[in-house]
Amino acid sequence: MTETFLAPDRPFRTKAELAAEHIKQMIMSGKTPPGTKIITRVVAEAVGVSDTPVREAIKQLVSEEWLVERPHIGAVVAEFTVANVRELYSIRAALTALALDLHAAPLSGQRLAAVDEVLAASERAIEGGDVAAFARLNRRYHSLLCDTEESRIVHRMLQGLWAKTETAQRGFRLVPWRLPFSHAEHLAIRDALVAGDIARASELQRAHEMAAMAALIQAMDANRRRQE
Repeated sequence: MTETFLAPDRPFRTKAELAAEHIKQMIMSGKTPPGTKIITRVVAEAVGVSDTPVREAIKQLVSEEWLVERPHIGAVVAEFTVANVRELYSIRAALTALALDLHAAPLSGQRLAAVDEVLAASERAIEGGDVAAFARLNRRYHSLLCDTEESRIVHRMLQGLWAKTETAQRGFRLVPWRLPFSHAEHLAIRDALVAGDIARASELQRAHEMAAMAALIQAMDANRRRQE
C-alpha cells in the first residue's frame, strides 16, 4: 500500500468560526474557567467583528457543549466533570485505535519522519518542563497517526474530542507528572507501527488513552477534595 502524507488543512474561516476559535482559546488557556459568562461585546471587540457572528459562535459552542445556557444569565463555560472525562476518553480510545486499524500499514516514509520529529521535540519539552509545548506536540503526534486516507472521518471526529478534553486547563496541565509516561507510550506505539504490528499498536493506543483518563480523574478527585 502506498502511503500518502497529508499536510494539515488550512480552510477559510468565517467570522463566526473566528469568534468560536477565540472563545475556545479563552477556555483552554484557563483564563475563562467553568461558570464564567461569555460577554458578546467583549468577544466581538477582541476578534474585530460585529455582535452577530459572535452570537452565532456562541450558539455553535452551546451545541458542541463547550458552553451552556443559564436562565437569566446567558451562555457560560460548561463544567468539566469526571463523567465527561470518562465518556470522552473512552470514545477517544475507541476512535484512535480504529484509525490505526483502518490504515493497516507499517509507519514509514514522510509520516514516520514527521512522527520522529514530534517525538524528538516532545523529549525536549519534557526536559524543559514545558507542559504547553508537550500538549501541542501530543495532539500533533496523534493527528499524524490518525489522519490517513482511510480514516479521514474518524480524524475529524477526534479533532472535536481532543479540543474538548483540553478545556478548563485539563489534560497535561492538570497532570504534568504524566509527560514522561505519555512519551514512553508514544514511543511504544510508534515502534509497533513501524514493525507493522497494527494489532499491538491498537492495543497500546487504547491503553494509552485509558491511562490518561485514569490520571486525569484521579487529579480531578484530588482537586475536589481539597476544595471541600
